[in-house]
Amino acid sequence: MKNYLFTGFPGFIARSLVKGIMESPHHRPDHIYLLVLQSQRENAEREIQILQSACPAFKDRIHLIEGNITLPDLGMNTAVSEELMPTIRYVYHLAALYDLAAQQDAAYKVNVDGTRHVTKWAEKCQNLNRYTYFSTAYVSGKREGLITEDELDMGQAFKNHYEKTKFEAEKIVQAAKKRIPVTIIRPGIVRGRSDNGETIKFDGPYFILNMFDRLSFLPLIPYLGTGKADGNFVPVDYVIQATVYLSRTSAGAGKTYHLTDPSPLPMREVYRLLMEEYLGKKPRGTIPLGSATFFLRFRKLRRWLGVEQEALAYLTCRTVYDTTKTEKDLADSGIHISSFEDTLTSMVRFYKTHKSDPDRKIHIN
Repeated sequence: MKNYLFTGFPGFIARSLVKGIMESPHHRPDHIYLLVLQSQRENAEREIQILQSACPAFKDRIHLIEGNITLPDLGMNTAVSEELMPTIRYVYHLAALYDLAAQQDAAYKVNVDGTRHVTKWAEKCQNLNRYTYFSTAYVSGKREGLITEDELDMGQAFKNHYEKTKFEAEKIVQAAKKRIPVTIIRPGIVRGRSDNGETIKFDGPYFILNMFDRLSFLPLIPYLGTGKADGNFVPVDYVIQATVYLSRTSAGAGKTYHLTDPSPLPMREVYRLLMEEYLGKKPRGTIPLGSATFFLRFRKLRRWLGVEQEALAYLTCRTVYDTTKTEKDLADSGIHISSFEDTLTSMVRFYKTHKSDPDRKIHIN
């Protein structure tokens, strides 16, 4: 039996990855098991119906298992867990607290303790072919300059608890490489699909669009700081296609991959392009980043603008993510990343159409 287990469903990336696996002509699963919180069951069942409609061959082959990664043995029923372990060939761990403003205790419980439990469970799967863990390129923290795919613990500091706890979680998975076949995926900031711009949440570069939407009445909108850092935004379809391929090719075992833009634009250029596409005008003048950060200390202003204060730190950290191994191992796959400029129109069009959808808005603390 070639069975797959996923955490993180029905999140956007997990949902997209399950669909990508289902549609792949190679190594098709016999059964797919989705570990979900009890509170997410109803939502997950709706998403499964959509997936099965798109891929009728998987009718009755996708199964929900209630559990919780913050608990030992993933909070699963013991009998179910023991029955599953010998049949699972691929484990994909995507569940995490993806929030730049997350509190330390909550982020640690989900990202670190949760990853420890999932990794221990994967190690008990006797016939495991691959354990794929979704990390983030931003485990590099406040480091600047070139970051290679082999580097992790370089004594770096971190911009927020999200980065710190994902770093601690990746250390757990890196250590497991000695015992099981592991592939670690480090995406940049994931945005909507390259073809139609679809996304389920407006964070990352969409914080800029949120701000432009609110400030559209102004005759002039300035830049925020110098914007010399790169904006490393990657379309979700590239992340999914690359992960499906790298997580199942023999070359991917034991490796860590940066799924980042090898030719990112400076944030100042990203800011200008988004403003021109969304508002039809160019930025004028510059507000010092320190001043913008100060004003975003006020919750009412953060919520009105739809911008997290922690996001501004990414405008100054001048980091270059090396993608040598990723490009080498994807060379024969036909998988390529679309440029920010080529997908800008579809991204902004989708935002304009769906900006008022309550389910896509990010809760700003």
